[in-house]
Amino acid sequence: MKSYVKIYGPPLLKAMRALEQIGIGMPEVCIMDTLIQASPSSFKTAEGVKSYFANLGEVPKERCANVISKSGVKLEGHDLVFEWLKAPKVEQVNALIEKIDEALKPLGVEYTISTK
Repeated sequence: MKSYVKIYGPPLLKAMRALEQIGIGMPEVCIMDTLIQASPSSFKTAEGVKSYFANLGEVPKERCANVISKSGVKLEGHDLVFEWLKAPKVEQVNALIEKIDEALKPLGVEYTISTK
C-alpha cells in the first residue's frame, strides 16, 4: 500500500523536507518524492543517502538501505509517497496523518493524503 501526499502552498521545499524526516523515522515505510526522483544516483550508496539527508539529522545505518523506495513507484501528480512495507493497520495510517499534521502546521501549508 502507498500513502500519497500532495502539498498546497509555499514553503514547498520545507514541507517536502519535513515529510522526508517523517519517513526516516518510520521503519515501516520507504519514501519517494520529486526531489529524490531528480537525483537517483545520489542514493546508490549508504554514504549518498546519509549525505542527502544530512541536514535532517542522522540516518541510522539500517535505514540507509530501505528509506528510499526502489519499487519504481509513480508519484501520480503527488509530491511524496510513503510506501508501506507491509499493509498498514488503520492506526498506523492515522499515526502517519498525525505526524504530517504536526510537521506541516508550523509551515502553514495544506495537504491531502490518499492511501491506496
